[in-house]
Amino acid sequence: MSSSSPPRTPPPPAASSTLLVQHLSVTYGRSVTALHDVSLRVPADGIVALLGANGAGKSTLLRAVSGTLPLHSGTVSAGSVTFGDVPLTGRTAADVVAAGVVQVPEGRRVFTGLSVADNLRAGRLGVSGLGRDDARRALAEVYDLFPVLADRRGQAAGLLSGGEQQMLAMGRALMARPRLLLLDEPSLGLAPLIVARIADVIRHIHDQGTGVLLVEQNAALALELADHAYVLDVGRVRLEGPAEELSRSDEIRRLYLGEQPDDDETAITPEAEPAAVLSRWRP
Repeated sequence: MSSSSPPRTPPPPAASSTLLVQHLSVTYGRSVTALHDVSLRVPADGIVALLGANGAGKSTLLRAVSGTLPLHSGTVSAGSVTFGDVPLTGRTAADVVAAGVVQVPEGRRVFTGLSVADNLRAGRLGVSGLGRDDARRALAEVYDLFPVLADRRGQAAGLLSGGEQQMLAMGRALMARPRLLLLDEPSLGLAPLIVARIADVIRHIHDQGTGVLLVEQNAALALELADHAYVLDVGRVRLEGPAEELSRSDEIRRLYLGEQPDDDETAITPEAEPAAVLSRWRP
């Protein structure tokens, strides 16, 4: 990030910026149930990670929040999604963006034939109440976060590397001034140095007062960034707790961090520390 422009003063977190998903069930077609009675909370000033294997329902949950579920032939069959005092269940994607919730989808999904600058301007489409001065400030802040985009503003997005396209997708979302950012696999397929850069940007976004719901296969990264985490398994919340506690859980270490605890670690001795107690465990 450049030091040429002064950092914005983070706005105080507002209770109206809390995301609540309550008893949500989602079906595809007539018979495939992808989510079963899922509840989670993303506080206004938090980073919440959503972990789980492929097919666990993570992307489905983001679609239900962002209003893009109908584009994938999905339906909310029970439960509700609210953002502060605004109900999001059944709203269009444009309505959800207008409420302050913006998604960065898996796979970047940039407009490859448009320039970097035009991709960023597209992030403002349909967002009311944001004038030209604010648009210029938002663009300057995105270029400050991602200097490579400023250098390549006139280049077609399809000619960018995968990491640069991910930066562009995140920058485009930030142009809408979100209060909650939904990130779907932001590190997927990226080199370690780019992943570290994306992690720094997520921290920066959070420091500026934007909440983050992070879906991420890289569990170590997600738990390092997040305050709280949920684990989805076959469409149900199986595990929930503070991210630091989950990162010490044998279950998480075995399933998502690729570690096998040694017998010595699990042996019970008078000097051994008690195992961390998770906030909730639902077998």
